[in-house]
Amino acid sequence: MRFTDSRQINILFEDQGCKRWSVAVTSAKERIAKLKKLRKALIEKKGDFFDAIWKDFRKSEFEAWTTELLPAIEEIDYATRHLKKWMKDKTAKRTLILPTTSSYSRFEPKGRVLIMSPWNYPLLLLVSPIVSAIAAGNVIIAKPSNKTPNVSAFLASLFESIFEKDEIAIIEASGSSVGDVLLKLPFDHVFFTGSPKIGAHVGEMSQKVHAGLTLELGGKSPAIVLDDADMQDAAQKISWGKLINAGQTCIAPDYVLCARHKVGELANELVKSIKAMYGETEEDRQKNVDFPRIIDKSATERLQNYIHDAVEKGASVTIGGICNIGDRYVAPTVLKDVTPQMKVMSCEIFGPVLPILAYNSPEDAIRFVQDFPKPLALYIFGKSQKTIQSVIAQTTAGSTCVNNCVIQIENLSVPFGGVGNSGIGNYHGFYGFKTFSHERNVMKQCGFDVIRFFRAPYGKTRAQTTIQKALRFIKKM
Repeated sequence: MRFTDSRQINILFEDQGCKRWSVAVTSAKERIAKLKKLRKALIEKKGDFFDAIWKDFRKSEFEAWTTELLPAIEEIDYATRHLKKWMKDKTAKRTLILPTTSSYSRFEPKGRVLIMSPWNYPLLLLVSPIVSAIAAGNVIIAKPSNKTPNVSAFLASLFESIFEKDEIAIIEASGSSVGDVLLKLPFDHVFFTGSPKIGAHVGEMSQKVHAGLTLELGGKSPAIVLDDADMQDAAQKISWGKLINAGQTCIAPDYVLCARHKVGELANELVKSIKAMYGETEEDRQKNVDFPRIIDKSATERLQNYIHDAVEKGASVTIGGICNIGDRYVAPTVLKDVTPQMKVMSCEIFGPVLPILAYNSPEDAIRFVQDFPKPLALYIFGKSQKTIQSVIAQTTAGSTCVNNCVIQIENLSVPFGGVGNSGIGNYHGFYGFKTFSHERNVMKQCGFDVIRFFRAPYGKTRAQTTIQKALRFIKKM
């Protein structure tokens, strides 16, 4: 559905308001049927998706399959396996003061939800929260990024073919033209994935209408390489995690903190790993069909500026450093001798540029991470469990992975989300279902009402005096 004016959005919002309650009371069986319908459509149309994402930023079919389609299908399968259990009421224990009551909590849909997804994983980061919102029984308006117009058009067509707009609607438009129009509406929950800067604006707007809020943001996610780490192993895993999607990944390692006497060894191993993945020469790497392009010209120019600024201020290029603005190509790049004052360390890189900073002791590395805003991910490479646990205890991050990169997002049994600057709330699996639900407390009065002894006038009856003495004795007050 292409956005034309605010009136069109208002009509859609009201139509979904009319449908909201019939969707809310759907059974687990009905919601599972919807999810299976979505799963079937994704698989049947996967060829169209692969074509669309290649046109948008030249992502290979294999990488698009492993990083977008497969995890989206896994999210659907996980929800369909567990939804009946998630939807069951949870009985609570009775209270001492109210022995003749019973309580339970039930997950009920939040209602009308807005999902705003980014361009870097345009299918996964739209479909995954939609799966959770469907499982929870909501009606949904979702807006994909206009920076990936081919994938956005594919997603709009896909959802229109299997769902009515008054239940799930995909809005195609630029964020600047429709974002605030949507955010002014009194949604029950807003789910946004993107940059911390825009996330702050989304948060401010959503709070004006008292909407629930989930922000999945980003930040500078560090990789700490301890001096006892296997440098070859660490380099292979860091370079892979960094260069997936040409570095345009919210949980990619943004920079490396390495023990000073190991920097040279790590840098050399990173070069070997990059060449093994994408080609021995710069010409080979630029022609390699497995290496995606940067999303647009301005992002390419920003990355080129980071590299030039770092070199001018004393950094050395171990590999890469080449940019082709017209082709939106930035070479896999490793920078040594980087300092915190360089632009490459000023904000999230979101590209295939990896700075290495040297530290003298693990405590120095910990303090460095502490001084930055809270990251979405933290990676630690090493063998000493004592040191690894010390790093974890003295830092905070949305997620952490030890001796690998990025793979922590794969386990749907644990929550994924940011903290502080890197986000608010979490999702995946049950946690996604919970994000789009309200957990409602229900209490039933059964039999004799003890509260009759707590009504005014106070302290005038023998029953009240006896109860007060008994409770003071039990609670030792």
